[in-house]
Order: sequence, then C-alpha cells, then structure tokens
Amino acid sequence: MKIGLIGMAKSGKTTVFNALTGLWAATDQYESARMEPNVAFVRVSDSRVDRLAELYRPRKVTHALVEFVDFCGFSGRRPERKSLFSASDLALARGVHALALVARNFHETYLDSTLGPPDAASDVENVKTELALNDLVLAETRLERIDHQLKRGAKTPSLAIERSALEKVVAFLEGEARQNMPELTGEEEKSIRGMQFLSLKPMLVILNSDETTFAADPGLVDALGRANRVVEFAGKFEMELSRLDPKDAAALMEDMGIASSARERLTLAAYGLLGYISFFTVGSDEVRAWTIRKGSTAQEAASSIHTDLSRGFIRAECFSYDDLTAHGSEKALREKGLIRLEGKNYVVNDGDILSIRSGV
Repeated sequence: MKIGLIGMAKSGKTTVFNALTGLWAATDQYESARMEPNVAFVRVSDSRVDRLAELYRPRKVTHALVEFVDFCGFSGRRPERKSLFSASDLALARGVHALALVARNFHETYLDSTLGPPDAASDVENVKTELALNDLVLAETRLERIDHQLKRGAKTPSLAIERSALEKVVAFLEGEARQNMPELTGEEEKSIRGMQFLSLKPMLVILNSDETTFAADPGLVDALGRANRVVEFAGKFEMELSRLDPKDAAALMEDMGIASSARERLTLAAYGLLGYISFFTVGSDEVRAWTIRKGSTAQEAASSIHTDLSRGFIRAECFSYDDLTAHGSEKALREKGLIRLEGKNYVVNDGDILSIRSGV
C-alpha cells in the first residue's frame, strides 16, 4: 500500500510524515522547496500479529507495511507555469494507491504573517480543484486522440469502451461538487486504469492542528467530512511523541485526549478508505500479515503470497484468529471442527488464517 502526502507548502506535510515514520526529515519553516519527495515504509500496528507470535514463537515475524511518500508542497501558481504542480510531481503522485491531503490548521507567527491565518477548507478545495483541472486536460487530450483514430477508421470495441469511460470522467471533473464518482463498468474502469487519474484515487484529509486548535472546532471537521474522510492530527506534537519512550508517550497522549498514535489512526483510516483487510499465515518459521482488498477470494489471497500458489491452487485450510485465541491452539480447533477446507472462490474475511495447498 502506497500513500502520497500532498498539500500546500508549509501545511506541515513533512511534520506529519515524521510523526508517521519516526524520521527526521527537515521541517524548517524558512527552508526553500525541496526537489524530491521523502519516502519511508511504516509497519502497520496490529496486535493480532503480536498475539500470533506469542502462540507460535516463530523465527520471524512480519507485519504489513505502508509506504508513505511526502511530496513537495504546492506553493501557488507561478508566472512561468499554468499549474500548481510540476510534471514530475504529477507523474510520481499517479503511482500511489491513495492520497492524504494535509491541510494547515495551526497558527505560527511567521507563517501567519506571510501566508495568512490557516484556512483548511480553502486549501482542501484549491488542491482538489487543481487535481481535477490537470485530470481534465489529460482526459480531453486522450479523447481528442481517440476521435482522431475513429475518423481514420480505427473503430474497435476497446476504443468505444475507453471513449465511454472518458466521457463519464470528463462529466465528473466538470461538475461543481465532484462528490459522486463516475459509475464505470468493469471494462470501462480497466480501459482507463493506466491513466491513473488523481481525482479518482481514494483521498482522505489530514487536518494538521496544534495543541490549541486540536479538537477545538468540530464544525470544521464536520464541514470537511461532508465530502472527505477526515483525520485530525496535532502534527508537531505527534512528531515529538513518536520520538519518546512508549510510557512517556502514553502519558502525554492521555493528557491530550489522544487514544492512539497518528500512525495507528492513519493506517486504520487508509485500510478503510482503500477497502483493505488482513489475513495471516502462521507457523514456526514465520508469522506474517498480508494485505488484500475486501472481497478477495482464497485464490487471489494465495497470489499475494506467491503466484505459483495461485496457479496450482487446490484448497485453503482456513480458521479465524478469533477462534484460535478463544480456544488456544490449532489442536483444539480441529477437535471442535473449526478448521475448514475452502475452495478457490472462498471470500477471505479479515482475520482469517490461511494455509494454501498447491500443486505447484
């Protein structure tokens, strides 16, 4: 899973990145814009993996990972170009699975004097509008090329499907609200998948507050939440928190009324946003968490482990994490008939533990 952090310059994106990753990427307010994004992999906190490790005592424990990409901030239109974004920014952003739009909701004397007081709602709308404009240019350019091909007699079913998909995307991008995603058929979605429209990517908004503004304006969170999934962070506080001893961090979180860390809240929100679930493989060699889309079959889950397992799929031995922890061992589950053999079309549930039987 790859998540791109985007937002206006000085919104605190890199501070949020540091809070999530525990890194020390530069966040100086006077620093000039950097040219390359910050990238890091973060372990997904899942107490189920830790509990399974206690039961099986494997040689290796592997948690699921999320890759975070902290893109350069958008500093407004410049005379020499027509967009907030550079071509390289757009190309990199199209490669992520989801976007996390960081909006400034904190006061700082220098930033307030140069950029004005925070206006998170406007920042969110400006960035989303800019994404839509860039996507619109991309879609209209491709439509023009398709029409040119059709005029030259290159009429094929695949071109007709792609043209239909693009017309729906253009209508969506030209709409004022842009809340309801275009209803694409499976073939239409596949025909434009390679274009990686940014406006069609799942997006959540990170409201980056400070100790004084955190949880102080429920109306703002509600307003942003009408069109977006919203997570509020006290970014600078959370960055400092990530560098403390766990006991000290827990005490400070309690003082701030924060139940879980920024990393835990964002990874949980990302799983929900993307429709992902986790299944597990267990044994004395390794306990491992795997990430798949909700609704995936046992054969598709096998493919996430290794394509050979999917190709030679015979059956999946399956039991649930909840049953295992309730009864204490696989032996107890077998005695109670709670271990099942499932076929390739079995829909995997969050928390399933699978052992794939394959002929390859």
